[in-house]
Amino acid sequence: MSSATPGLDPQHPHTDPERLWATSGRRDLHRGRVVLVEHDVLLPDGSASRYEVDESVPFAVATLVIDGDHVLLSRQYRHPLGRWILDLPGGAGDAAEQPADAARRELEEELGLVAPELRPLRTYAVNPGRASWSVHVFACTSPTTAGTADRSDPSEQVRLVRMPVAELDALIAAGGIEDPTLLIARAAAAEQGLLPPVAPPGAATPVSAARP
Repeated sequence: MSSATPGLDPQHPHTDPERLWATSGRRDLHRGRVVLVEHDVLLPDGSASRYEVDESVPFAVATLVIDGDHVLLSRQYRHPLGRWILDLPGGAGDAAEQPADAARRELEEELGLVAPELRPLRTYAVNPGRASWSVHVFACTSPTTAGTADRSDPSEQVRLVRMPVAELDALIAAGGIEDPTLLIARAAAAEQGLLPPVAPPGAATPVSAARP
């Protein structure tokens, strides 16, 4: 069996296969809700190139609220998809905020819920090939209290959906959940013992929440 390190050139064994790119300059291509920045980069082989990076937010947050054998989800219209979908309450964090504080703020703004405690579930890079930011996913298992939802933005109208976990699992098995953060949160909650393992297909039948 070969003892060669994966990725190393056997003709040049001292070459680092994971050298980083260097950024020599940057300029805004677009600045709105989406911030697209063009980087001047120097590649490991010495050649120069340009690369567009999504730097829209410092980070994003989302929260899975667990209420016994139910979960509280958000349902909202997503214009790039052209349809309403189920996802998690969340949004962009501010550079001056801690992720947990941003998650609490977004939970109250979107669903009108105040969470006394949040538990980290997972942090993942939303689009490693294009975006610089990550999503911090939390779980809330303690009782929530009523807060004040923010309905001032007409483009962000969010409905609260209380759904049995078994029904969520059936939607996942049927391909009815499109939001990757919700899929990640469901799996991570099971890994941490906050929810049972994902139910097998056919365990429950999706109902009204799956309708467009």
